[in-house]
Amino acid sequence: MKNLKKPLPKTTLMNVLWDIQKKRRFISHDDMTKIAEEFDISRMELEGVISFYHFYHRYHSGKYTIYLNNSIVSKHKDYDRVKKAFEKETGVSFGHVSNDKMFGLFETPCIGLSDQETSALINFTPFTKLTPTKVRLIISKLKSGVPLQSISKMPKTNLRHTPKKERIVFFKNYTPGTALKRMIKMDPDKVIETVKESRLSGRGGAYFPTGLKWQFCKSNNAEQKYVICNADEGEPGTFKDRVLMQKHPGLMLEGMTIAGYATGATKGYIYLRAEYFYLKDSIEKTIDKFKSKGLLGKNIIGIKGFDFDISVHMGAGAYVCGEETAMIASMEGKRGEPSIKEFFPVERGFLNKPTVVNNVETLCAVSRIFEMGVKKWLKLGTEKTPGTKIISVSGDCKKPGIYEIEWGMKVRDFLDLIQADDPYLILFNGYSGECLAPIDFDREISGENLLSESFAFNVNDPSEYKQKMSSIGVRSGGSFMVFNKERDFLDIFKNISDFFISESCGICVPCRTGNFLLNKKIKKLILGHADSSDLKAIKDWSTIIKRASRCGLGQTSSNSLLCAMYKFPDKFNEKLSGDTDINKGFKLEKAVENYNEIITEIETNYG
Repeated sequence: MKNLKKPLPKTTLMNVLWDIQKKRRFISHDDMTKIAEEFDISRMELEGVISFYHFYHRYHSGKYTIYLNNSIVSKHKDYDRVKKAFEKETGVSFGHVSNDKMFGLFETPCIGLSDQETSALINFTPFTKLTPTKVRLIISKLKSGVPLQSISKMPKTNLRHTPKKERIVFFKNYTPGTALKRMIKMDPDKVIETVKESRLSGRGGAYFPTGLKWQFCKSNNAEQKYVICNADEGEPGTFKDRVLMQKHPGLMLEGMTIAGYATGATKGYIYLRAEYFYLKDSIEKTIDKFKSKGLLGKNIIGIKGFDFDISVHMGAGAYVCGEETAMIASMEGKRGEPSIKEFFPVERGFLNKPTVVNNVETLCAVSRIFEMGVKKWLKLGTEKTPGTKIISVSGDCKKPGIYEIEWGMKVRDFLDLIQADDPYLILFNGYSGECLAPIDFDREISGENLLSESFAFNVNDPSEYKQKMSSIGVRSGGSFMVFNKERDFLDIFKNISDFFISESCGICVPCRTGNFLLNKKIKKLILGHADSSDLKAIKDWSTIIKRASRCGLGQTSSNSLLCAMYKFPDKFNEKLSGDTDINKGFKLEKAVENYNEIITEIETNYG
C-alpha cells in the first residue's frame, strides 16, 4: 500500500544518510527500504545517491573508520610506514574491516592537512604528523576504550606569514558585526557597487567578478533567493579555507549576510566538505552567537525586513561537488553531478531559485572590504588584483603552512619566504592548476597580463620565454606544492592521474575514459615501455578531454601534466624506450611463429 504521508523534502536526504551512517557505521538494506518510502523515491535512485559519495558505506565500515590521506605530499612524508603500522596494529589490510568490526581501513585523497602530513581521519576526527609510534599509541588507546576525542587535537593553523600590521586583511583581529554596521547606511545597489569597485573576484579559482555575480542575482525577480558558501575545499594541497573557518568563522557568516542583503536572499547555506566535519560544531556555535547578537535572523542590526539565516549542509566526499552545479545537485539530495549550464545559478540555482555561490575566502574578503573601506583595500596588491591572497604551502620546504601575501610578490621571493628546499617543480593551484619551472620564478603572483596567448615568443628560446613570461602574472587559487629535484616526476603525475580517475563522476565519456587512458600512458612511461607516439597520444587525448568534458574537472584534469611535458621535456623523453612491446621492434608474426608450427604439426598428424 502506498505511503499516504507527505514525503520528506529531498534537501534533507543527505543529513538522514549521515545520521544513519554515523549511528550504525553503514546504511543497511532495511534502512534503504525505509528511506526510500519516507522520501517517496525508488531504491534505485537512492542507491545511485549513496554510491556516488565516498563516505557513505553499504557495509559496516568499522566502529572506528580510518581514512589515510594518499595524496602526493603525504606519500612523500611517512605514508608507507604509517600505512603498514595501521595494518599491523589493527590486524586488517586497507580496503577491509576487521572481523570484530572494530576497525575499518580506507584511503582517501587530500583531507586539507597537507602542511601536517602524514595525516588521517578517524571517524572524521583529524590526526596529523603521524608516525608508526603514534599509530601504535592511538590504536592501543582505542582498543582499551579511551574516548576518541580525548586523544585528538584540532589541527594547527600554521599561520606562517602576514603582511605588515597595517596591510593585513584576513588574519588581523576580528570583531563580529563590524562590517555589517559599516554597511548599514547603504542600500543593496550601493553594496553591490562597492563590491564591484573593489575589483574582488572569486577566490575559488574561477575568478569571476564577485560584484557582477551579485548584480545578476539581484536583477532576477524571485520571492526566494539563496546564498551558498562553497566550503568544499577539495583541491589537493589547499587548506586556506579550513584555517579561515578555524580562526574567523564569523567573517564568512558576515560575508554571506552582506551577500543576502545585496541580492535579496533570505537563506544561506554553508556546504562543508565531510573532511571538515570537525569544524561543524564551532561554525554552528558561531551562528548561534550571531543570532543572539542580532547579526542573523530577523531584522538584522535593526534594519526592518532584513532577514537572513544560515545553516550548515554536509558534503559526503566528492571532489566534483566543488563545482557549483554539482554542489547544488548534492544539496537537493541528488548525485553530485555537474549539469550543462543552460542557466547559471544566479538565474536558476538551488531549488530553481536565483542563487549566489561564493567560496569561503571570497566571502571573508567581502567582510574585510566593508570593515576597512574599499579605498584602503585598493591600495593593497596590484592594480588588476588588489588586496591580499591566502596561499596554502606544502611539500619540500622548511615552513609549510598558511601565508597571507599581497598580490604582486615574485615567485622567487615567495620561495625564499617559505624556505623551499632546492625547488624545481611547483604545482600551482593544486592538481588541476599550472606547473611552474625555475624559468617561471621571476613571474609575479598576480592577475597582471594574464592573456599570455597574446605574447608571441619562441618556445625553443629559454631567454625569450623568460623575458616575455616574466611580465605575465600567475594567479593563485590557493595551493602551492613545491617539489625538489629528487622527487620522481612520473610518480607525482601518476598520483594526480589516479586522483582524477577516482573523482570523475563518470557522467561524460571523455572525462571517464580519457583520464583512464592518460593513466595507462603514464604507467607505460614509468615502466619504460613508451615511445614518442605515447607522448603524442597524451597530448591528443588531453585536448579531447579538455574540449568535450562538461565540467571543470575534466576540462582541467590534464593541465599540470601537459604543462610539465612542455616545461620539462627531458623528464619525459628520458623515459622513452627505442624498443617497446608495441613499437616496430615487435613483430607479432615472429612472436607466434613457434606456436603456429606446433598447431600446424598437430593438424597435420592428428587432424
